[in-house]
Amino acid sequence: MSRGLVRTVLAALLLILGAGSVVHSQRGYGRGYGGGYIEPNTPYNGRFTFARIRYTQGYRLAWGVDYPRMERNFLVVLNDLSKLRLNKDVSNVYTLDDPGLKKHTVAWLTEPGYWMPTRAEAQGLREWLQRGGFLIIDDFFFAQQWSVFESSMQQVLPGVRFFRLTKSHPIFNTFFTITNLEEMHHPATPAAVAEYYAVYEDNDPNRRMLAVISFNNDIGDYMEWSGDGWYPVNFSNNAYKYATNFLIYGLTH
Repeated sequence: MSRGLVRTVLAALLLILGAGSVVHSQRGYGRGYGGGYIEPNTPYNGRFTFARIRYTQGYRLAWGVDYPRMERNFLVVLNDLSKLRLNKDVSNVYTLDDPGLKKHTVAWLTEPGYWMPTRAEAQGLREWLQRGGFLIIDDFFFAQQWSVFESSMQQVLPGVRFFRLTKSHPIFNTFFTITNLEEMHHPATPAAVAEYYAVYEDNDPNRRMLAVISFNNDIGDYMEWSGDGWYPVNFSNNAYKYATNFLIYGLTH
């Protein structure tokens, strides 16, 4: 069976196995991109602007889960917490081969279990990471989703390895001190205890981290609905802590 056919079959399996739980867990699905609207990108003005990745293959609507409410909530909190000069009322959306992505140091990719990059997008992400980009990857939770994600990352960085992070890693003490990495879980299933992984330059943990991966978790969903009472307060608070640490680590490393 060809690699392309394997990926197609995996994607079909994901749609069958994961659609019910994804729709259940993503309460805001269909509001942003799912509602047919992508906000215009704001021109560069020297301030930090949140960048979200839009993918064009696989289950294409999944990139817009939580959009744009998640980033709005996050940016309001980040504006209050930090001294970052940021655009808190706007956020930008890019495909991975969009030249505009080069103006950003940090970008967010959600639902990577449905992400299947084109050749141009894989090359675009590889070049962006090699130029100093830092990718935050969030919201997936079962083995089939990890398989599709890993296959996609192999296109971006052939031979890539994933290093599981422990609480001793500096990323968990960048702004907030996070000591219990097992408190969180994906909202679709309490049995999926959160795990965090890193991708490093040349697969060397002593070199620069290129991406941080939040697996068995959905930081974005917890932030999106933090004011609506859907989830425990500590989970929403923790989501902001993780997102803040990941972002500031990416900006400073």
